[in-house]
Amino acid sequence: MTTILGDLGRKLTSALQSLTRETIIDQKVLDAILKDVCAALLQADVSVHLVKQLRSNIKNIVNLEDLAPGVNKRKLIQKAIFDELCRLLDPGVEPYKPIKNKPNIIMFVGLQGSGKTTTCTKLAHHYQRKGWRTCLVCADTFRAGAFDQLKQNATKAKIPFYGSYTETDPVQLAAEGVEKFKAEGFEIIIVDTSGRHKQETELFGEMRQIAAAVKPNEVIFVMDGTIGQAGESQAKAFRQTVPVGSIVITKMDGHAKGGGAISAVAATGSPIIFIGTGEHIHDLEMFHARRFVGKMMGMGDISGLIETVQDMKLDQNTGLLKKLEQGVFTLRDMYEQLQMISGLGPLSKIMGMIPGLSQLQNADGTSRLKKFMCIMDSMTEEELDSDGKILTLQPSRIYRVARGSGAMVRDVEELLVTSKSFAEMVKKMGGSKGLLNTLGRGGAHGGPGRGMNPRDMARMQSQMQSMIPPQMLQQMGGMGGIQNMMQQMAGGGLGNMANMLGGLGGLPGMGGMPGGRGRGRGRR
Repeated sequence: MTTILGDLGRKLTSALQSLTRETIIDQKVLDAILKDVCAALLQADVSVHLVKQLRSNIKNIVNLEDLAPGVNKRKLIQKAIFDELCRLLDPGVEPYKPIKNKPNIIMFVGLQGSGKTTTCTKLAHHYQRKGWRTCLVCADTFRAGAFDQLKQNATKAKIPFYGSYTETDPVQLAAEGVEKFKAEGFEIIIVDTSGRHKQETELFGEMRQIAAAVKPNEVIFVMDGTIGQAGESQAKAFRQTVPVGSIVITKMDGHAKGGGAISAVAATGSPIIFIGTGEHIHDLEMFHARRFVGKMMGMGDISGLIETVQDMKLDQNTGLLKKLEQGVFTLRDMYEQLQMISGLGPLSKIMGMIPGLSQLQNADGTSRLKKFMCIMDSMTEEELDSDGKILTLQPSRIYRVARGSGAMVRDVEELLVTSKSFAEMVKKMGGSKGLLNTLGRGGAHGGPGRGMNPRDMARMQSQMQSMIPPQMLQQMGGMGGIQNMMQQMAGGGLGNMANMLGGLGGLPGMGGMPGGRGRGRGRR
């Protein structure tokens, strides 16, 4: 979970948990919980009128006096709070969906310093990974170094770009760039414009002219997550000037409160489509209100995790899946697992998607992952293709690998212990009675819980419980948490759960990091 709303999530979770401590749910208890929820939102800079509206809506939904006997009041209150938080973030408007094999012109607008240029490259890279022909047009002639920044970002991401050091008319620059890329058959044409705020009438006029010249299919308003209460009025000003279709909220990895950006959704009536969670090119997450609120409140986001794994096209590597089914696992396989995890993005992002594990997010897991990969880079072919016993039986090899990688001997020993733990888990997954085989039977019917008989379901739960470390199992809420996760997996629409699990085996010894298959790395 991003830092920016971490405090808000903890306060909301604490308010909901207080429900479980109450023996009788009456109006007094409901008022106390609503007071805590509203206080948390106000402290996060969400505007007062939105908080008042949310409180009123919840009280209308949860009318304790009119409830029929036997109704679960706790669940009703929790659902009402969850639904209203989702409604706060979702205006119910469908964002623009690009059309394949046609030019889709996307124009970026926003305040100075909100992260527009960086976000332009992130979005272009996002679509490029999904097979679209993407490009960038720099129409920011106001800020010194704007074209240099876009050029550097685009070159690093291998995305075609257009701009000029000499042309001073942003309207002409935008029109020329769009026409050039249209003629060359590009599908996603992203136009970056100058930053401006509502007091700059001249720049707002320029924004209208650019919109008239390029005729964008979509206008994206980039909102700084740290803006605070001023976000609502600025968002209204942009909405009145150009037809803002959707919003991207940036800087969601900082310590600011973020509620002002949430208020901007209500001000524009436009949906949030992405959130920026860092400076790196992969630090852009697709936004879904229900998933976001669930992740913020520690419920995880299994659907998002499945989508992230599917983006890696793990089914292209069938070799490791065969090994997993046979219960075989080598150090080279582990290296490929770590490579795959690196490709998924920051570990904190992945951990936040797993129910109950958001508390385990930290920077330590990423540094250990890099250290392990560096250690394995110093191993020979024979050592990589072994299960690690060759190193344990010949300690001189451990000293050589430690010297070659600049690591401590205990780091190499820790890697071997981790690999051994993972190999043991793989053995539990493989074989005729293993978890992969059980999932294969259920996966043929659309996922676990769909068409799987009760005996197989019970066996799968038992196998998952035995594979998950006790600390992680406790964080996930015990067997109840596993059952909930399986239900979410079933709802995620994943056709072949065996493939997915083959790429998501938990990585013991790495603080609960998910594992996975690589792209078939050979020795470099």
